[in-house]
Amino acid sequence: MGLARGVSPWLLPTAAAAAVTSLLGGRDRRWALAAVPLTALTGGMLWFFRDPERTPGSGRILSPADGVVQSIDPWPDGRTRVAIFMSPLDVHVNRAPLAGTVTSVEHVAGGYLPAFNKDSDTNERVVWHLDTALGDIEFVQIAGAVARRIVPYVAEGAKVAKGERIGLIRLGSRVDVYLPEGISPAVSVGERTVAGVTSLDHG
Repeated sequence: MGLARGVSPWLLPTAAAAAVTSLLGGRDRRWALAAVPLTALTGGMLWFFRDPERTPGSGRILSPADGVVQSIDPWPDGRTRVAIFMSPLDVHVNRAPLAGTVTSVEHVAGGYLPAFNKDSDTNERVVWHLDTALGDIEFVQIAGAVARRIVPYVAEGAKVAKGERIGLIRLGSRVDVYLPEGISPAVSVGERTVAGVTSLDHG
């Protein structure tokens, strides 16, 4: 299992500090006491930023995130929004719900409310648009109280395969997918999803 791209600024300093304090701990017990939490934090980061290989699911529209379906809401324009909450224990790498061409990657500044808060729609986020066989597909990576950095992996104009890695939200948060009009969700609130595997529609 590999590590997600974009974790170096967090992982490398922590791992280096853990290694140095562990070495110094052999000479001075005070360093050993410092090494314990740093080593535990390094281990936690290795788990948090894991990036497992996935075989794409067979559905038309796949979940872009590991997590739990937080809400399913009809949208005024006829689309259906499926909001997926990512906890700090979930895989943080997000994947393309469909194959297509990235037509827009827009960073929108905002706050850092907990992702389960109803007002988190105003949080820091990255709004994606894909030109796909089903038309325009919008999905949104939303930062939360802990997740303060969204790292896109691909840029506008890129062609992506279904289930391909498209970005990272450090330490979890929320990803919203807007199903096109006429497409009903195949998941329900409270259901767990797997990025690039779980089908979000009945196609």
